[in-house]
Amino acid sequence: MAVATSERERLQLEIEGMTCASCASRIERKLNKLDGVSATVNYATEAATVAFDPSVVAVDDLLRTVEAAGYHAALPDELATAPDAVAEVRTRLAVGVALTAPLVALAMVPTLQFGGWEWVALALSTPVVLWAGLGFHRAALANARHLAATMDTLISVGTLAAWTWSAIVLVAGIDAHSYFEVGAVITTLILVGRYLELRARRRSGEAIRSLLELGAKDAAVLRDGVETRVPIDELVVGDLFVVRPGEKIATDGVVVQGFSAVDASMLTGEPVPVEVAAGDEVAGATINTSGRLVVRAAKVGADTALAQIARLVADAQAGKAPIQRLVDRVAGVFVPVVLVVSAATLAGWLLLGGTASAAFTAAVAVLIIACPCALGLATPTALMVGTGRGAQLGVLIKGPEILEQTRRITTIVLDKTGTVTEGWMWVTDVVVAPGHDRSGLLRLAGSAEGASEHPIARAIAAYAFDEVGELPLVDGFTNRSGLGVEAVVEGRAVVVGKPSMLREWGLDLPDQLVAALVEAERVGRTAVAAAIDGEVAGLFVVADRVKSSSAQAIRDLRALDLTPVLLTGDNERTATAVADEVGIDDVIANVLPDEKSAVISRLQAEGAVVAMVGDGVNDAPALAQADLGLAIGTGTDVAIEASDLTLVSGDLRAAADAIRLARRTLRTIKGNLFWAFAYNVAAIPLAVAGLLSPIVAAAAMALSSVFVVTNSLRLRRFRSLREVS
Repeated sequence: MAVATSERERLQLEIEGMTCASCASRIERKLNKLDGVSATVNYATEAATVAFDPSVVAVDDLLRTVEAAGYHAALPDELATAPDAVAEVRTRLAVGVALTAPLVALAMVPTLQFGGWEWVALALSTPVVLWAGLGFHRAALANARHLAATMDTLISVGTLAAWTWSAIVLVAGIDAHSYFEVGAVITTLILVGRYLELRARRRSGEAIRSLLELGAKDAAVLRDGVETRVPIDELVVGDLFVVRPGEKIATDGVVVQGFSAVDASMLTGEPVPVEVAAGDEVAGATINTSGRLVVRAAKVGADTALAQIARLVADAQAGKAPIQRLVDRVAGVFVPVVLVVSAATLAGWLLLGGTASAAFTAAVAVLIIACPCALGLATPTALMVGTGRGAQLGVLIKGPEILEQTRRITTIVLDKTGTVTEGWMWVTDVVVAPGHDRSGLLRLAGSAEGASEHPIARAIAAYAFDEVGELPLVDGFTNRSGLGVEAVVEGRAVVVGKPSMLREWGLDLPDQLVAALVEAERVGRTAVAAAIDGEVAGLFVVADRVKSSSAQAIRDLRALDLTPVLLTGDNERTATAVADEVGIDDVIANVLPDEKSAVISRLQAEGAVVAMVGDGVNDAPALAQADLGLAIGTGTDVAIEASDLTLVSGDLRAAADAIRLARRTLRTIKGNLFWAFAYNVAAIPLAVAGLLSPIVAAAAMALSSVFVVTNSLRLRRFRSLREVS
């Protein structure tokens, strides 16, 4: 479970027993006091993410520290058989409801009150307060041993106070009002809130759990030409495995045989299956929709794309936004302050001549209404749902601190190659010189170019193969660096390259080809001439094709009040042609790879808050320099590592989705916090003034937590612009 990070290890611990943000804050403080330890504790995910130096601190030390704080910690696998918290709360809630309902009727309806009914009320309330609410009392006692107070302290003190006061009044025969129903109703209402909260929190993490469950469970491995079904855990790099139509691809690999269309929507968010053939890479957990494929495993286990995505999302959910750290500090001191306020309320009412009953009611109401559950849930639940929904759409948010950056962005810089364009060359036109045959030109020129590794040469060779089929072998070949190639094919001399290279041979382009060359250069495309046996035979027009989604992506980004800028190492003419095609006004061309980060710095110095979208190794410094880095997931691992947001698909529209989702998540967090703070600020004075009964306070407190979690769950309905269009 531990993952080495340079000299430090990274570990996730499952935490049992946390009931509010105060608990998480206290565990976090205890862990961070250990030498060489950096920890964050997430109340919503019930986990601690710990980075530590194993030469200084052992895993057992971490576990003992959590135990010493009054909670239970274990590695995730060790809690696999732990009792279901939802089921346990449901059982206690059922008992609470069954006994509280007749108790409330007895206490509230005078006609049902017979002689000695208070003893029945005692009998009904005791199991509810002492057994159904046992979890609150245990936690409060554990906290008290460590001189700490949490939400459970407030609930335990409030319900036990109501029950104890009532029992004393009944047994001693004191002429005062009893509050048996208050203790029982508060316990039951808070259990209702806890039950709904647990269910909602479980739903908030469904996205990442469902993502992890997408993987295949076994694979049909080819061994000595025979298919053998093996569990996915037994698959190793280099294994050949068969994927039939409708099956999931077992792990990341390269197709070695077959042709099909692969549905990768669960990873990329793209609804249209992608065609694959021999030599193409495929990702595990994607679905083979048609033909039979034979795939060679390239990555297994934790190295697969699915595992990396899950790890990125888990890391993001474990982190804390700056605003959450403030909330944690507030929650850490909030409960002790409330205890003081409650005691002061009791004393104040008595000193001002209020009855003991009224003083007691107000004090209990303060304890119950002030529970800071909603504060602790406001940020992590929204973060869990937002990052989980992003993973479903192929958008990975590296951490919670990224959310604030998306709100501030004013300019988005787009690398041209591989981001706005497809990143590889395509033949857009073939112009045949008078007196020559198109098929012959493609066969001979395509064969000569097929011996070269240059992107333009490969584009011409691929185009020729698609048009005329199998190409003849090259007898002699010479590569003229930066100019073109010379070859002998079927005994004929073939030259393919820049027009200037043909002029070295004394060959000038005919007027028809000159016109095509001028037009190609006008729109920023590359023209390659071909000569056969000393005669100009034709012209190939080649371009890096703009992605079909790029123009719509630019419109989507503008709708977010962002100014798009095209950044490229290409010449001004080519860059301007691409920019005009997709609707970008600002172009920065002729930029060397190592100058890209300097361009970002210059824009920032001019007052822009810059997001950068790129996919290559040479984009990594610029992605790191930008205020917000977005890596196209089809790019390199270096670019993805340097970015803040990763777009798993190559569709630029996902950039707009990522920013929209991040901003929506941030708005949800702020809305949750406003509700949680406003609720406490408004309710505590009412409770102090005696205007809020303990029962109403318990209902309001429970509903505030449910509201926060439910509001966060609305993020699951976030729609991608790619889905809408």
